[in-house]
Amino acid sequence: MKLGLFNVLFSHLSWEEALDKMKAFGIEAVEVGTGNYPNDAHCKPADLLKDKDARMKFVKAAEDRGIMISALSCQGNPLNPNKELAEKHHNTWRNTVELASELEIPVVCAFSGCPGDSPDAVRPNWVTCAWPNEYSETLKWQWEEVAIPYWQKEAEFARSKGVKIAFEMHPGFLVYNPRTLLKLREAAGDNVGANFDPSHLIWQGIDPVEAIRYLGNIIYHFHAKDTYLDKANIAKNGVLDTASYTNLRDRAWTFRSVGYGIGEKPWRDIITALRLVGYDYVLSIEHEDPLASVDEGLKKSAELLKSIILAEPPAQAWWI
Repeated sequence: MKLGLFNVLFSHLSWEEALDKMKAFGIEAVEVGTGNYPNDAHCKPADLLKDKDARMKFVKAAEDRGIMISALSCQGNPLNPNKELAEKHHNTWRNTVELASELEIPVVCAFSGCPGDSPDAVRPNWVTCAWPNEYSETLKWQWEEVAIPYWQKEAEFARSKGVKIAFEMHPGFLVYNPRTLLKLREAAGDNVGANFDPSHLIWQGIDPVEAIRYLGNIIYHFHAKDTYLDKANIAKNGVLDTASYTNLRDRAWTFRSVGYGIGEKPWRDIITALRLVGYDYVLSIEHEDPLASVDEGLKKSAELLKSIILAEPPAQAWWI
């Protein structure tokens, strides 16, 4: 496994400056945002697709520093009932897949998206319960009439370009847990898998280790991000939380640097589970810790992950 980083936290720097900073932190791989919810400060796919020299310069800058590009990431909502936004996110997705293919980057990270509740909707509608019955009916329509037809077509497009789709299981979208990911994979095809981010699963009550074992070899990419659970606030109000991310004292959960949420031992168990299912790619730090500076939070995450990553192939069972 390699230590990676999602580049968006260094968007205020040039591409070369950001890479220099990553190298100083011991980063070996970079996941690059290409637009939609992540910014595209370092990589604008539409522009790079038009300019071969710019593409070569972009890749060479990373290679010269010994850093590989693990994935392109364009998490968005192409199923948005706002047709203008949906088209924008769709076009960014398509250009990102095209660019990944051109650069021989095997994975594009994305969200499944979330439609509205009907053809006349103006905003997305994330359904979280089965009753009253109109919720179940809405969910059925979202999957069968919108998500599955869209992603069947787009999975085939990505397949034709030699690209795997790594969906982040993220509340607010149709794919938010292993079951919904597998539902979309069954419908859209075997190049659909996971960008496994434990932080979004932890607060839902999902055990990351069990989820890794459940998904097995369809984990195509991995986000290293932790979540702190505030037991007192959860005891009062549960885990569904719409309080501002800046209102930390009242929230049920908060994203943290690796090790500051569930602790070090569970992260060792996560690394072990990943190795057991054959994952040997990148642990991409996504730094969104509101209690740490960018540099210090990244430093703490990198130091912990470096100490627990299993970088070498396992030994033969010489004791047998």
